[in-house]
Amino acid sequence: MPFWKKNLDKYSAKFLNRTQVFVMDCVVSGLSTVAIAIISFLLEQDIFWDRAFVLVWGLTAAAGAPLMFWLLKTHTIIIRHFSFKDTVLFGLAAVGKAGVMALGAAIYGKFNGAVVALLFFDIMLTTVALLAVRLVMIYVYDTYKYKVRELERRDRVLVYGTNDKAVATASRLRGSKRYEVVGLISNRAEIEHAMLADQMVYHLDTVEEFEKAVNDLSLRGIIFTREADVAAEQDHLIRLCSERNMKVLIAPAVDELTGAPVTNLQVRNIKIEDLLGREEIKISMDAIKANFKDKVVLVTGAAGSIGSELCRQLAGFGVQKLLLFDNAETPMHNLRLELEERFPKQAFMPIIGDVRLVQRLDFAFRTHHPDVVFHAAAYKHVPLMEENPCEAVLVNVIGSRNVADKCIEYGVEKMVMISTDKAVNPTNVMGCTKRLAEIYVQSLGKSIEAGTVADKTKFVTTRFGNVLGSNGSVIPRFREQIEKGGPVTVTDPNITRYFMTIPEACRLVMEAATLPTENRICVFDMGQPVKIDSLARRMIELAGLVPGEDIEIVYTGLRPGEKLYEEVLSNKENTDETSHDRIRIARVREYAYEDAVKAVDELMQLSREVDIPRTVKLMKEIVPEYISNNSKFEEYDKK
Repeated sequence: MPFWKKNLDKYSAKFLNRTQVFVMDCVVSGLSTVAIAIISFLLEQDIFWDRAFVLVWGLTAAAGAPLMFWLLKTHTIIIRHFSFKDTVLFGLAAVGKAGVMALGAAIYGKFNGAVVALLFFDIMLTTVALLAVRLVMIYVYDTYKYKVRELERRDRVLVYGTNDKAVATASRLRGSKRYEVVGLISNRAEIEHAMLADQMVYHLDTVEEFEKAVNDLSLRGIIFTREADVAAEQDHLIRLCSERNMKVLIAPAVDELTGAPVTNLQVRNIKIEDLLGREEIKISMDAIKANFKDKVVLVTGAAGSIGSELCRQLAGFGVQKLLLFDNAETPMHNLRLELEERFPKQAFMPIIGDVRLVQRLDFAFRTHHPDVVFHAAAYKHVPLMEENPCEAVLVNVIGSRNVADKCIEYGVEKMVMISTDKAVNPTNVMGCTKRLAEIYVQSLGKSIEAGTVADKTKFVTTRFGNVLGSNGSVIPRFREQIEKGGPVTVTDPNITRYFMTIPEACRLVMEAATLPTENRICVFDMGQPVKIDSLARRMIELAGLVPGEDIEIVYTGLRPGEKLYEEVLSNKENTDETSHDRIRIARVREYAYEDAVKAVDELMQLSREVDIPRTVKLMKEIVPEYISNNSKFEEYDKK
């Protein structure tokens, strides 16, 4: 335990005993008498020229004060609980002391008016001094205990890194009521123990060095400032902190997209999303802003995970008006409040509507005439759509057609459709409906490009995998299960998925919209696949618990339509390059627009009739690579 902590613990709980209080009062009383004598001497009172009288005066004062303190028991009054009524006892003690001194002066033969005046001032000064000492002690004690409580409340932390962001974070946390920065962490051993911005630099390369820093500094956590550092240290510092139930925090230095400074430094706990994130994606901010500035932008599915993040980012790009289209009332209301608070000067228009209803879409297009449309509305949950295939077709296929057709009718400049990696060689209804939507939108764009359909709208389709923390996804589910004490349910110990953060996915969507990718399907580099079992274990560890001991992991088996491994989107064998290293163009089979229209019309009819067998069979005919997995629809696959 460090020196400062030992002393705080030692003295904050220390009290003066009765003997110490008794001695203190005697000393204060004696000093008061001496002070009166010195003042009298300085005022040239000849009474103290008599040395024998001075001796009598001092001895009677030295005897009278302890006698009165003992008789009145003033030393038993607890200083911290000292109250106004206790002043009477100290006044009586001072009067009693003066009485003893007066008796001594009378016996000596020098009891006159000057002596009475000196005794009066002695009584006053002694009483005031005794009370003042106690008041000062109470004030010092309360101030000290407040400081102790402040230090106990503030978490002593190290900031990771010696870069500008780390130094700025350490500086901005000065005066914080929650965190006390006690140093910086560097991965360079040669600058260990150097001073940077008044902070000591530490090098914690080994477990022993980490343990020593924790004990010597009474550390309660580490603050990171960059996601890349979080990813780099997840198997070292973050794991060591998790094992010791220490806080692992991240402090963003600037606003995620716009670069605007953050007025209040919002330090938060590290989440699993931070561990799975990759280095920040470089996007063409100028090109994106130029592409959307002063334009009316419509986002369908605006209240969803992807749609809402698109709205947040678009609101920072100076669009003329942002149209929010969704059928979820409460999430839409919450999004509107958030955007109005964060972007008070931005014009918003929330529209409650369903992409299946052509008339409602027509109202939005006819009233506001959007220039750009982001189509994010969709049903996305695989098992649920496996049980409701006709609804999946009506929303994901027919809804997408409705939006695309309105873009043509009202001369929209560009429509960007959000698709999924599950559309690649689909094994479930949801994935196939997204592939069918891709087919319709791409064939429509190609027909415009070929001149068979007279219009100017450009269509871009974007595919990516799972987004971290989206509504209903595995991470919020695991988090909820951990909070309840488990068990955490994983479908299969070997199942893997590709993940991307929501802001990262939305940046790439907007970047793709600025590239010359019209009538193409853009696929994103999703990085390395993540084992869901490992994901669950890391989340349990981040909660300061032990997998298998504190929280049980239960394997439930693959759900209907679920794959063990998702398809790789961006292989060089099945994609072409773009000017952005994280965006590629998928090589897919193209369909004639007339065939796509005919197929979608038939699917719409069957779905409205809720003819599930014929609907699924037709889907498999249109998309022959759709082979069901772990599903009752496997019987419709061609053997």
